[in-house]
Amino acid sequence: MKPPQQQRGNVEGVLLSRKLFSSLLIALIVSLGLVCLYYGTSFAPGLRRRDRHPADGSDPVFRSFIAATSDEDEDLPSLSRDAPGLVIKSFPVCGMRFSELIPCLDRNLINQLKLKVNLSLMEHYERHCPPPSRRYNCLIPPPVGYRAVIRWPASRDAVWKVNVPHTHLAGEKSDQRWMVVNGDKINFPGGGTHFHFGAARYIVHIAQMLKFPNDNLSNGGNIRTVLDVGCGVASFGAYLLSHNIIAMSLAPNDVHENQIQFALERGIPSMLGVLGTKRLPYPSRSFELAHCSRCRIDWLQRDGILLLELDRLLRPGGYFVYSSPEAYATDEKNRRIWRAMGDLVQRMCWRIASKKNQTVIWVKPLTNGCYSRRDPGTIPPLCSSDDDPDAAWNVPMEACITPYSKKVNRAKGSELVLWPRRLTTPPPRLEELSISPENFIEDNEIWHWRVMQYWKQMKTQIEKDSFRNVMDMRANLGGFAASLANKDVWVMNVVPVTESGKLKIIYDRGLIGTLHDWCESFSTYPRTYDLLHAWLVFSEIEKQGCSLEDLLIEMDRMLRPFGFVIIRDKVPVINYVRTFLTALKWDLWLSEVEPKVDALSSGEERVLIVRKKLWKEDDEIL
Repeated sequence: MKPPQQQRGNVEGVLLSRKLFSSLLIALIVSLGLVCLYYGTSFAPGLRRRDRHPADGSDPVFRSFIAATSDEDEDLPSLSRDAPGLVIKSFPVCGMRFSELIPCLDRNLINQLKLKVNLSLMEHYERHCPPPSRRYNCLIPPPVGYRAVIRWPASRDAVWKVNVPHTHLAGEKSDQRWMVVNGDKINFPGGGTHFHFGAARYIVHIAQMLKFPNDNLSNGGNIRTVLDVGCGVASFGAYLLSHNIIAMSLAPNDVHENQIQFALERGIPSMLGVLGTKRLPYPSRSFELAHCSRCRIDWLQRDGILLLELDRLLRPGGYFVYSSPEAYATDEKNRRIWRAMGDLVQRMCWRIASKKNQTVIWVKPLTNGCYSRRDPGTIPPLCSSDDDPDAAWNVPMEACITPYSKKVNRAKGSELVLWPRRLTTPPPRLEELSISPENFIEDNEIWHWRVMQYWKQMKTQIEKDSFRNVMDMRANLGGFAASLANKDVWVMNVVPVTESGKLKIIYDRGLIGTLHDWCESFSTYPRTYDLLHAWLVFSEIEKQGCSLEDLLIEMDRMLRPFGFVIIRDKVPVINYVRTFLTALKWDLWLSEVEPKVDALSSGEERVLIVRKKLWKEDDEIL
């Protein structure tokens, strides 16, 4: 047994150790508090700022990158134009579980933020974007073994399995010939749920039902833009191209979650979207034909609100092609649905143009005459006079019929010329934007010249089939896309919401596109575009107070390895973007020139064209 004096000494030692430990702990807490106070805005939810970064250039949670500057003692400026020595060396790489991340369509985010969504109304498939504090500001890695895409037109029929490593649809839809796994490739025979013998024969069948000449669905150039809802892997849209028709193939990332990813990998115009509670991001009177082949949409819900959304989007005299059991099945359930559908479309003033086998085709009226003859109180009502039918960004749907303006009603149609003259002919709706035909023609000529110069600048790097999926991030009137009409590409014409009125001009030219806010992520899978064109996009979002770095990371997410980015913007913006090229791995090749000043120029501009490398998750450049 130890003597009392020794025991007392041990106790005092323990107490002293505890006091020392407590003092050190308090000091650590105080230090951490000071650090958090100093760097608070880097971590605080909703307060992410675009004008400052931590002095070491890193935020280990959401904003991590490594930077080097000529003056190590100064804080790194985020958007300062006064740091010519600034070089961003690297961005972090997201984990492989984010290889297919679509930030604004991430259903995990809905759960994490505990958002209340109505599943029966498909709200969980609509856009829900992460707040700035929850964005994954890292580079999305390609899947293991990723290969350069198969080029168009071969890609219509086959893609590399490793690029979209999802084969469940091949098994689930094997009897419908959607897709077939064939060694290291996935083949697409062209089948669909209601066209097992191929989309090509099905399209001819529709043309025959409408008695169009030469069994061509374009009807001599009258039908050019089509909306295919619930499109599957977009084989219908793929085979419309040979008819000189371009389809916006639309589907959500639902239980068939990779269908649009397959469509884009194939090089077919398509995007993610759903008929839920909000209008689709397209203006009124955009499509000559809408199509639903076993799309599993309940058209009768909420007083026919989803069918009324198609009505808003169809041009005068537009068609709705509907292939579904309700059109032909004889059981009581399907007969009941068919009778209710017939009653609804009759009240909408649609009439049957043709009905044969499994397909019915309705046609929309050319004028308001039928609407005025309906009984008072008929449901659905006409939309109110203060409703803007072209407003389509985050606008709730309404169960009402969009009547024609007095001008359209008098014209008894859209007054559009036949395709392909439609591409370069000033459309009637220019008048609504106070744009003269002369200004339209001048815009077209300027973009024709600009595109020629772009291709000259890239001539040492590109081949005939280098591009298929192209995005114009600020499409204006569609002049960039029109200038590519002689190339085997398609263009997603993105019109910023601040210029939303211009999208109807793009559709009236026979092109396709969508509204978007570049302060948010776009509704597409990673690695889906070969070429991104950004004309003054960075300058515009900077005015809105949004992060240029976020936009660069989003562009990288959308861009395929070996893809190109064309940025035409003001000199300070170009200089700033150049500081990120190494970090983004966009330095496989680059070229910068001072372009010729034209009527669309905004002060002193530069054209920067860069090419993205192929890299792996471990950051090894290939």
